[in-house]
Amino acid sequence: MSATAPDAVVPTLSTDTPGVGHHRFAGMIFAIASAAAFGMSGPFAKSLLHAGWTPAAAVTGRIVIAALVLLPITVWQMRGRWHLVLPNWRPIAGYGLAGVAGAQLAYFSAIQTLSIGVALLLEYTAPLWLVLLAWVTTRRTPHRLVLLGAGASIVGLLLVLNVFGGAQLSGTGVVWGLIAAGCAAAYFIIASNPSGGLPSLALAGIGMQLGAVALIVAGLTGIVDVHASTAPVHLAGRTTSFIVPLLGIAVISAAFAYVAGVVAARDLGARVASFVALSEVLFAVVFAWLLAGEVPALIQLVGGFIVIGGVVLVRLGETRDARLAD
Repeated sequence: MSATAPDAVVPTLSTDTPGVGHHRFAGMIFAIASAAAFGMSGPFAKSLLHAGWTPAAAVTGRIVIAALVLLPITVWQMRGRWHLVLPNWRPIAGYGLAGVAGAQLAYFSAIQTLSIGVALLLEYTAPLWLVLLAWVTTRRTPHRLVLLGAGASIVGLLLVLNVFGGAQLSGTGVVWGLIAAGCAAAYFIIASNPSGGLPSLALAGIGMQLGAVALIVAGLTGIVDVHASTAPVHLAGRTTSFIVPLLGIAVISAAFAYVAGVVAARDLGARVASFVALSEVLFAVVFAWLLAGEVPALIQLVGGFIVIGGVVLVRLGETRDARLAD
């Protein structure tokens, strides 16, 4: 992504200007690692929910602990650079309030009246919105491979999430799902922006801390229902302390996942990183199988490979677009 003024939340969309050489490879590795870490959150969260936690309590605990984990790293990264915070307050606020707190709250609001599959599908339309946004702002039609990959990815998502199997719909839920998609799109745009010299880890850390404060305020004011339990939980066929999945969902599926996501977005660009993030649903199915004993249906595995194929097509299309631009 091309750099813009330090206080710009949404950069002018050359959002898909990727790194070169090993940066692209490293970015892809970080993007896949981020998707895998996010995908692992399902079994962790499910064990807490079955033990009496509300969704809002699980996500608040997740983000608050992740913010504490990233705090010393953030302080270390920002030594001698604290003067960059004020000029970059807009991307920091956008990342924390939209990318962290907003996306989480909107998604959990959506699943109150929607089936989980439909809510996830709506949230994962974010890459399509980024394609359309780049199309409108640059007035350049995306390469046909990008469009083909986008279509394939959505078809794959429909199969993985089994949307048509007892899908539950409501107007309010759909609106919340689309808000979650908007927040996710904002996350990828902001994460891919160099942000006036603000280090990747610092953006993730400060944004996470701001998101944690927002979630705490939402809980204290009754916007969301926060109720936790110290009862033992069941995870991977064993009974263990609630601390185990809580740390898993916070350290692996939040702190690491968000940091890796920022690094990936800066190397790959917002659009490609967002499509690679779709592989989260495949990882979610795999980890639900390994940790929660939920055996995936054949159609879900087929859908997962279609998603991966769509990501490959988008990446090839991006590469050809970049060559034509040069």
